[in-house]
Amino acid sequence: MAALLVSPTLLVLTVVVLYPTIMALRESLYGAKGLDPETGFISETEPFVGLQNYADIFGEAGDRFWNAFWNTTFFTVVTVGLETLIGVAMALIMHKAFQGRALIRASILIPWAVPTAISGLLWRWIFNSDGIANALVGRQILWTTEGFHAKVAVIIAEVWKTAPFIGLLVLAGLQVIGKEVYEAARMDGASPQRQFWHITLPLVKPALLVAVLFRCLDALRMFDLPYLLVGAQKSSVETLSMLAQNEASNVRFGPAAAYAVVLFVYVLLIALGFVRLLGADVVGDAGGSGRKKRRRASKRSRVEVSA
Repeated sequence: MAALLVSPTLLVLTVVVLYPTIMALRESLYGAKGLDPETGFISETEPFVGLQNYADIFGEAGDRFWNAFWNTTFFTVVTVGLETLIGVAMALIMHKAFQGRALIRASILIPWAVPTAISGLLWRWIFNSDGIANALVGRQILWTTEGFHAKVAVIIAEVWKTAPFIGLLVLAGLQVIGKEVYEAARMDGASPQRQFWHITLPLVKPALLVAVLFRCLDALRMFDLPYLLVGAQKSSVETLSMLAQNEASNVRFGPAAAYAVVLFVYVLLIALGFVRLLGADVVGDAGGSGRKKRRRASKRSRVEVSA
């Protein structure tokens, strides 16, 4: 019965995840159509090259690959870090009871609801040479060209769009914390800062870690925002996804698949490491075990606050 119930989900995962992954692995072992160096004739089929595409990634095309790799890692670390800080602040604001809270919640969530393509075009207009950004800083900066300012433009646009996502998940975690925990802390004389560090943060950590994990996996696959905001083949903002797309657009499907496989392995390792290090805080506990741990965490938080 269990196998029967999960079979539809397994079928969907096989079609949309497993099959494309296998085909990408297979495609990465073939070269591009064109002149066969051995025979001198034009090849009508993709020649089998084995691991040559991967050798080229870390060899001939190594400089461009490592530049895209570090750009991807830099964007992930910086954007997810800023989004976590801003998202937690948003969640705390949305959790407060005050007049007009529904309007504030709706306005905070609007950026996340805007499609990424629209968001990229919007920020491209803001970062234009005669746009709002230059008017605010009082300088003429070419934000959407090469340079570190292009990275800053992508980071600002990405944080603006996806910080509400973390805020929404953290808000869900805040709403399951019982009010009696805070009442007991106030009776013990705990300040708002101690309540945050010893009660709110430990009890909301599972929801926060899930949000950070989702954002890390999404940021590692960043493509559309830097592509629309700055453009293709810009070394300052080129990511691994953009590199794979560029190879595919030039009908080099083998190298493109190899880049995609490398990115897949990178994302997989980050996800496995995240779950391995954080364990139950990410995957969750079942039934009574989870409730016992929450009760122990709540009791431990009250003891720490009292101390």
